[in-house]
Amino acid sequence: MSHEQETKVGLLLDDSAEFSMGELCRTCHVHADVVIQLVEVGVLEPRGRDPAKWRFSGPAMLRLVRALNLQRDLDINPAGAALALELLDEIDHLRERLRTLEGG
Repeated sequence: MSHEQETKVGLLLDDSAEFSMGELCRTCHVHADVVIQLVEVGVLEPRGRDPAKWRFSGPAMLRLVRALNLQRDLDINPAGAALALELLDEIDHLRERLRTLEGG
């Protein structure tokens, strides 16, 4: 999924959207073990304590897709994907801050 496609999907998946572990796995074509690994390294933050009852927000689904793309495209492990996403989040934050400071 390209960045443009991710952005379009992200617009549809706001914080009010919620998905169970099964829904997330089916939609993203991924096994639950992969999701659990990404939760363990901090890529995803589900609501709830029991993995069987975890709920994920719409933005979490987009984050999962980005992590899976990073792992596939860069051949990195879940911890590497977590670091890459953290850096991408920081870049997004800095760009937004710059836009605010520039008045646009």
